[in-house]
Amino acid sequence: MNFAKRFFRHVWMTPFFARRAFSTATLAAIEHAVMASEKKHRGQIRFVVEAELTTGQLWAGISSRQRAVSVFSELAVWDTEENNGVLVYVLLADRKVEIVADRGIHQHVGGERWRAICNELEVHFRNGDFATGSIGAIEKITSEISHYFPLVRDDPLRNEQPDKPILL
Repeated sequence: MNFAKRFFRHVWMTPFFARRAFSTATLAAIEHAVMASEKKHRGQIRFVVEAELTTGQLWAGISSRQRAVSVFSELAVWDTEENNGVLVYVLLADRKVEIVADRGIHQHVGGERWRAICNELEVHFRNGDFATGSIGAIEKITSEISHYFPLVRDDPLRNEQPDKPILL
């Protein structure tokens, strides 16, 4: 995508549009889905929506993937006991979804599967179906984490990361 086109997409995308796409009800549904998910496995899921990048980030050529990795680090999603944290990052202005998974889960699932979930979520978003798409993606991530990090009944349920989605 050329710089000017991307720049104007980010200028026109405001937090107001992000709030329209991810209403209070949608954010609550996502939080509920994450809470329900984490009762089925030992992993942790974070969901972050960012409306647009700053002008400085755009001039630096920061991609949605680079920004997702940065957010993964800033939120310390990697800081779980079993290295099984997963970040779902949505950059609305670029119409991109990225999944960044910690090494404990990523080594089992791999980039192709994460990308497939992202692609499916992007299709839902293009159709304006933010709630159903987000919850469906969380269910698919739950399936992957549950397979490799099933809940152990002797272990107390621990919540190492907040379940509430973040709107940056």
